[in-house]
Amino acid sequence: MMIVKFDPLFRRPSLRKFAVNMHVATGAVTLAEKGLHLPLAEGQNAYFNYYWLRDNCPSSFDSTTRERSFDIFHLSAAPRADSAEIEDGMLVIRWAGENHVSRFPLSLLELYTEGKHRSDPADLPRKAWFSDHYPDVSRFSQPELMRDPKKVAEWLKAMIVEGLTIVTDMPDSHEGLTETVKLMGHVRPTFFGEYFDVKTHINPTNTAYTAKALELHTDTPAEEHAPGIQFLHCRANTVEGGMSIYSDGVAVANAFREIDPDGFKLLSEIDIPFFCEHDTYDMRSRQRVIELDKHGEVSGLTISQHMADLFDLPQTVLDDYYPAFCRFGKMLQDDKFMMRFLMKAGECMVFDNHRIVHGRMAYSATSGDRYLRGCYADREEMRSTYRALTTEGRFKA
Repeated sequence: MMIVKFDPLFRRPSLRKFAVNMHVATGAVTLAEKGLHLPLAEGQNAYFNYYWLRDNCPSSFDSTTRERSFDIFHLSAAPRADSAEIEDGMLVIRWAGENHVSRFPLSLLELYTEGKHRSDPADLPRKAWFSDHYPDVSRFSQPELMRDPKKVAEWLKAMIVEGLTIVTDMPDSHEGLTETVKLMGHVRPTFFGEYFDVKTHINPTNTAYTAKALELHTDTPAEEHAPGIQFLHCRANTVEGGMSIYSDGVAVANAFREIDPDGFKLLSEIDIPFFCEHDTYDMRSRQRVIELDKHGEVSGLTISQHMADLFDLPQTVLDDYYPAFCRFGKMLQDDKFMMRFLMKAGECMVFDNHRIVHGRMAYSATSGDRYLRGCYADREEMRSTYRALTTEGRFKA
């Protein structure tokens, strides 16, 4: 995308970002009642609303705070151009009733002629994977991530595209996990707290804290907004059994969409209840099993049989919903999709909790030691960090 670069002294846009793609417009600007008609390159003509132009004058933004400093609510009357003309590749507007002049690079205005959303470098196409993916899982050394921001950008890109990575060479410490999370954002608390320890508990409050098999699921679906990124740091794993199981929800849901479009429609449009209840908490939410993004593409899942509440949908709706729900659940467990492997001490699984379903096989609690320490981060904060690492931004001097 084109980037407006601000001069920190004059707080007005620098034209260097637009020099390469400068377009020459011919013809006169035509003023109308609520906006103006602007001639652009190749005989094109675009309309711009006065409110939008006045609100988005380059001088409306503070280059130090990188926030909007002009408040359009303070205008005493609707904005109206007294004159407007093209000068040296700029639209120059002198505003009626104000001692103010706006100067817009034409190549900036061309980005907003069709009402399209602002381009997002973190809006990357997802790459679905299947049961044979383990040898190809993107792996990153924690010490290397700590010293090289370019490696962090590669790691975050892999997270956005594939939804799952393995961080290797992790320090055997609580601090090692925290400093790894901080490379993408902050530790995001849940109703379990900031961190959790996956080991056999005497009085477990969660199936994960037992040696039993743990079915494929996404975490904390009972929260209104479940955390986006999960970290599972393996500190020890010498038990018999306990293989980890992961499936890509995007791969499964896309396949389900092809073979069962009616079932897909039900799971992607109807909310179902989830819960998590114990002595000191009673969490409840309603979620859709299959999540779609703004493009209508599958972005992930919310599913957990041990936290699914009693489905309170009309019984006639359940005539169709339950069979579709079960067909999809069985498909998640198909060998085509399930990746199985044994976690090693010093590895940290990092994955998208809204896309990747995970579980484990049962293990013998008395055969050795098994200890995973986990926490979460925010998915949008991860994308924010990726944007900051890979693009210059609009306000850098």
